[in-house]
Amino acid sequence: MSHITICARFRPLSSKERRDHGDSVSVQSVDSETFIFKDEKEGDFTFSFDRVFYQGSEQLDVYEFLVQPIVQDAVNAINGTVITYGQTGAGKTYSMEGPSILECDGQKKGLLPRVVDGLFQYIKSSDEATKYTIKLSMVEIYMEKVRDLFDLSKDNIQIKESKVHGIILSGVTEVSILDSTEALHSLSRGIANRAVGETQMNMRTRTGKLILVDLAGSEKVERTGAEGKLLDEAKTINKSLSALGNVVNALTTLTFSPQGRANHIPYRDSKLTRILQDALGGNSRTALLCCCSASPSNASESLSTLRFGARAKHIKASPRVSHNDSDKHTKKHGTPSQSNDGSCGRILNKLTEKLDIEDINLLEELFILEGIFSYPSSVEDLESTLEDVRQRTISTLQEALGELMLMVEELKRENKALKFRLAAAEGAGVLHKKAGGSTSFPHKVFQALSAFSFPGLFRSGM
Repeated sequence: MSHITICARFRPLSSKERRDHGDSVSVQSVDSETFIFKDEKEGDFTFSFDRVFYQGSEQLDVYEFLVQPIVQDAVNAINGTVITYGQTGAGKTYSMEGPSILECDGQKKGLLPRVVDGLFQYIKSSDEATKYTIKLSMVEIYMEKVRDLFDLSKDNIQIKESKVHGIILSGVTEVSILDSTEALHSLSRGIANRAVGETQMNMRTRTGKLILVDLAGSEKVERTGAEGKLLDEAKTINKSLSALGNVVNALTTLTFSPQGRANHIPYRDSKLTRILQDALGGNSRTALLCCCSASPSNASESLSTLRFGARAKHIKASPRVSHNDSDKHTKKHGTPSQSNDGSCGRILNKLTEKLDIEDINLLEELFILEGIFSYPSSVEDLESTLEDVRQRTISTLQEALGELMLMVEELKRENKALKFRLAAAEGAGVLHKKAGGSTSFPHKVFQALSAFSFPGLFRSGM
């Protein structure tokens, strides 16, 4: 059992930050692993991570310490994930990509091109008897939909789970690559199709997966200055990052019931956490780079990022070599053990023991429409898919219930205001009658309304 590797990186001050605060910074270095962070509002805090990269750090330093061991393990079929986290402008994309994927000097080259180069170098120096196939896919989570950046017509990729492959993206485009130049050109094409910065790059080597994640900014919505559609995007991003925080909190406070069951981990609350399920406390060697500004003007956002990293430090993972049983069977017998169509057929036959024939026919139609003949490969995988549908349905109902409750509260406020106005009108009518006048019009309206039945409308407490 190992822990997630956590590093903090502070970018150099921007020209605006220098104009506002001079050379003042919120970070006081203690050593290569510990520093004191100073916030004028909340005071001083001491943080310790696996490594701290201060303002003068180089891209190569980050790669060699944080990412290179994960790349080496990926070649040996151990899943790996690298995540950059922090507010907009804190250096996440610069750390991940550098100034440009295709053209930049070696000193400024980001993690992504270094991973590509390192991957092919390790493969070239590995055992010649081992055959490697590398496939590249690139997706973006936009407004809680997974978009294929290599094929924009696929704008709602479904997330599925397999016992063999773990979390998978059904139908995502996979580009076979033979060298680093081809890989970088493919990545550059995918980057050009991005709408926002919440992306995943997924390289598969044998049965291992290497995932690089450049998250969107974690700052508060009010600091973005967004309006209209951009505001909706910012809210969705914050909801997704909040779900990530909830998963991290649940994993770091993991408890077990007397029956031996662990507490619920809300992976299904967002597409981001669902995709990262294996990376967060699962079968993956995971690294988190917390990107921050050292300027006092961004102290609040930087402190939030560092606290997130401090919590994630306690997540435990169990990376292990991934085996593909079907590949072993193919090498031994020369052909796959069975077709995917046959697998789906056996699953449907198995389910006939518990479901009606109408349900089976519906599932068969869904298999065809969704193109999931390759997944699931077992009854357990199908049950996981059905559970995913069930959870999405529950989430939708919960959202609808929340909207309904807001509507009820609004009706309560309107009802209270109406009662007040009618009472005031009735009082005015009484005064008018005492003055010798006839019954007021508002009083007549109140009497007319009282003749009808409005259950709960004028009930006290509404």
